[in-house]
Amino acid sequence: MSQHFEQSSFREKLIEHLFVSEMLKLSWLKGDCQLEVLKPEVDNAGCDIVLETKNIIRHIQLKTSKLGGKIPSQKVNIRLASKPSGCVVWIVFDEKTLELCYFYFFGSEAGIPLIGLENAKIAKHTKANVDGIKAERPNIRTINKGRFDRYDSIEALYNVLFVPKN
Repeated sequence: MSQHFEQSSFREKLIEHLFVSEMLKLSWLKGDCQLEVLKPEVDNAGCDIVLETKNIIRHIQLKTSKLGGKIPSQKVNIRLASKPSGCVVWIVFDEKTLELCYFYFFGSEAGIPLIGLENAKIAKHTKANVDGIKAERPNIRTINKGRFDRYDSIEALYNVLFVPKN
């Protein structure tokens, strides 16, 4: 589908809004209606969106891929680890319907900072320079899909994001 390639920025925003909508809907259905949504003005720390409820703040880097895609890893900004409960939410969506199918989560439990980036592989630029060298991106780490936990419902993901285990 060329539209997915040609209009990728539009699609990215659409998926983000669908995600936020589902999170807000769950807050409503749980009867608390306390979920706050904040959007950073500048994205230089890997945080695409901030969600907060019941004193749990989640700085979230959003990633997306289509259902059936073969993406083996994601690139994550190390500054996300300096945020309270920073995490990555990788949304898998249906390319035809844009339905949110399932989610991958990389992070710690609610209230605990993100760990696991310090020893991850340093990412490289996708495009080579004039000499054919792909330069390192010192603030970006590559996290393999196997390090993410999969959740098959938005409610399961909501609970991981906002319900402490203890």
